[in-house]
Amino acid sequence: MPVGTVYFVGAGPGDIGLITVKGLERLKQADVVLYDRLVNPELLAYTRPNCEKVYCGKLPKHHILRQEQINAELVAKAKEGKTVVRLKGGDPGVFGRVGEEAAELAKHGIPFEIVPGITSGIAAPLYAGIPVTHREYGHSFALVSAHGKATEPQVDWASLAKMDTIAFYMGVANLPLICDQLLAHGKRNDTPVILIRWGTMGRQQTLEGTLETIAKKAEEAAFSNPAITLVGDVVALRKTTNWFEKKRLFGQQILLASDGTETEFAQTLRAEGADVFEFPKWKLVKKEIAHYVFTNLSSYEQIVFVSSESVHFFFAALRSEKIDVRTIKAELYARTPSAKRALEERGFCVSDGQQKGKTLVVGEEAVENEEWCLTHEVKQEETSQLLWERMKEEADVRTVIFPTVASVHRLLAMSDKAWLKERTILCFDDETKEVARTYGVFARCIEKETLIDYLARER
Repeated sequence: MPVGTVYFVGAGPGDIGLITVKGLERLKQADVVLYDRLVNPELLAYTRPNCEKVYCGKLPKHHILRQEQINAELVAKAKEGKTVVRLKGGDPGVFGRVGEEAAELAKHGIPFEIVPGITSGIAAPLYAGIPVTHREYGHSFALVSAHGKATEPQVDWASLAKMDTIAFYMGVANLPLICDQLLAHGKRNDTPVILIRWGTMGRQQTLEGTLETIAKKAEEAAFSNPAITLVGDVVALRKTTNWFEKKRLFGQQILLASDGTETEFAQTLRAEGADVFEFPKWKLVKKEIAHYVFTNLSSYEQIVFVSSESVHFFFAALRSEKIDVRTIKAELYARTPSAKRALEERGFCVSDGQQKGKTLVVGEEAVENEEWCLTHEVKQEETSQLLWERMKEEADVRTVIFPTVASVHRLLAMSDKAWLKERTILCFDDETKEVARTYGVFARCIEKETLIDYLARER
């Protein structure tokens, strides 16, 4: 069996839009993904349906997989001939231990590739409105790990204090030491400092001070990691260049209940500055289409597609069976905008209004009293429960959105109803609202077109 290749991919600092094009391509090709705690779990939605996902999450004093286990897993999966992605937060080469893992692969003769990512030491300050270099304030810039094997940062403080701007990674616990050492080695006591927690995410938090005051402020605010500590006069630029925190939904953390179909609405919410968690996570499993569908294809007067995925699987089956699409005499309908786009991209005109006559419904779930073409099944991802627990531990979700009736059934089948009852529940139509109430969950109906304005007012 040929040996597989391991790709070390930088996932970026949190905002899923900050992964590189090449990194995303490698992620989509993976048979196995080993991912860290600070990787945005929403990125896993880009993997193939049967991709194996292994959580390697690390907390400061607790490891799901220890480093030697991660090394062994990379070697074992590659020797099985699989394409492996080691998905790391930020950039693999900036405090990502990629050197240790790559050396282990080299020892076993396993090919690998390193795909750089955007590191949080640069991205988090930018999302706080601060460039790390500036012609007037900062000509030099240093990245420093503020934790590791030793209890204190292992740095040359005298040399570091000469830098204009310094970004400390995970430095909150050692903040008093950092400030004392920089002051002792020549930094001014009024040097600006900012702490940026969950940088680039809608839950981003900041705390400003100086080398003299920031440690006490952080203690009083119970400020914690994951955070970047940025030191330097360039921090003062934030007063005029703070852009991200001015977005209409900044600070909103939203659970968008997923029914397994595509949604662009999550991207719309993220573009307004919100953190959006799409749960549960689903995978699509292809089903063999019943033969009678093909033999009766010309007899249908209407064909209704329930999702873009149903369009893809249906026409892929036609190609496989070598059936000419011109045998379709029916009018085509779409129950979702994504299904309509998928049909139009294939050159079909999509009808509006109520369909009549002999109808075939194409999708992933049979409905009583309708002739149904089952193209695929929607199954919950194995990692869904783990990601659900991470969301509850690390985020402060106050709003839950049910876009469809199916999303109500699927989320409430796996979630804690008591947790939901403490949140604001929103939906887009009366039918979805009534279904939620049958589960004992009170939902408020908001028109989709006005939802962002509503959330902005509630911020």
